[in-house]
Amino acid sequence: MKNLKWSSQDIPSQEGKTIVITGATSGLGKEAAKVLASKGATVVMAVRNTQKAAAAVKQIRDGFPSAKIDIRALDLGSLASVKSFAEGILSEHDSIDVLINNAGVMMCPYSKTEDGFEIQMGVNHLGHFALTGLLMPLLMRSKGARIVATSSIAHKSGDINFDDINWEARKYKTTKAYSDSKLANLYFMYELARKLKGDESAPIITTSHPGWTKTELDRHSGLASFIGNIIAQTVEMGTLPTLRAATDVNVKSRDYFGPAGMMEMRGYPVLVSSTELARNTENAKTLWDMSVQLTGISY
Repeated sequence: MKNLKWSSQDIPSQEGKTIVITGATSGLGKEAAKVLASKGATVVMAVRNTQKAAAAVKQIRDGFPSAKIDIRALDLGSLASVKSFAEGILSEHDSIDVLINNAGVMMCPYSKTEDGFEIQMGVNHLGHFALTGLLMPLLMRSKGARIVATSSIAHKSGDINFDDINWEARKYKTTKAYSDSKLANLYFMYELARKLKGDESAPIITTSHPGWTKTELDRHSGLASFIGNIIAQTVEMGTLPTLRAATDVNVKSRDYFGPAGMMEMRGYPVLVSSTELARNTENAKTLWDMSVQLTGISY
């Protein structure tokens, strides 16, 4: 882990690997799809907007004509859609080498998912919790498989109210709800790694965050978008923590990657630390049990 300027040049061949990426129509997901397809992987783009995905694939193939990319419809705000997507993958693939849980919504107005979950917790955590559980049989079949969750430095402001996870009894604070969902990503990965510890067929469980990267995610916040135009790093740089978590041969379960620069906002990807609260095992267990109850997905 001593490579302080790790870049996409350091990614080994991904030939023969199947990599599923959620939210791959723009931003980090689209860039990850491009880079991994250029390295020979078969990339499954799990997306809400298939037309937008088709346009993204065209752009990728303009640079890499032989890119192997499959577009699949997936709405993480609908458990029915998650189950339908997983059924398709399970019926057509023998294994999955990497699952990158990248899709997300950020600081949007209050709404609920199809299943009644607060939108940010529902899409950013619960949808991915269900998806990962349903795809786990294929991940267990691939030696050295990986799961990568995309968290955020915003997790440092998170503190989940387990008595009101859907914000039905409190005044809605969208920034706080976003931070809570990003904290949930870490709880989920750490608890999954604990549950799989000692299982030799288990995938490597990792997490990453992009620092402050200019993407479409900030569209709901005028201030964040304005400041981002000034200080944010490029999507190419912001995607590197995800790519390192997904491909670096030295990665171990529970590794967490983010930018090396000041306050982890910019720079090349290195191992970083989550907050002490994010490593609270009781909270992680509570969220796990609640997620099983809410989604109906048992691992």
